[in-house]
Amino acid sequence: MTMTWEQVVAMATALPEVAEGTWWRSPGLSVGGKGFARLRDEAEGGLVLLCEPAEKAALLASGDPAFYTTPHYDGHPYILIDLDAVDPQQLAELLDSAWWLRAPAKLRRARQSA
Repeated sequence: MTMTWEQVVAMATALPEVAEGTWWRSPGLSVGGKGFARLRDEAEGGLVLLCEPAEKAALLASGDPAFYTTPHYDGHPYILIDLDAVDPQQLAELLDSAWWLRAPAKLRRARQSA
């Protein structure tokens, strides 16, 4: 199932205080004023998503064609995601993880206690 940017936005904005805007001059998502996802308009396309380095390594090692990187992102905590190939449930989980990494401490505490 192909995911659209609009579906990604709908998933992400279900999380507390996520805002849609621009990040690096492309459509992006942020929480607490800090970006955690953006739609790439570069030749390879895809979604750039913040993630833990160990999670990035595991996703790349899985062999799942939905996950890739480019030399520009090597060594950085971002995974590239092919929206034509990613499982929607897995994308929702990765968006949630990215939110936890970027959200301000006050928001994380409020969500934990809810």
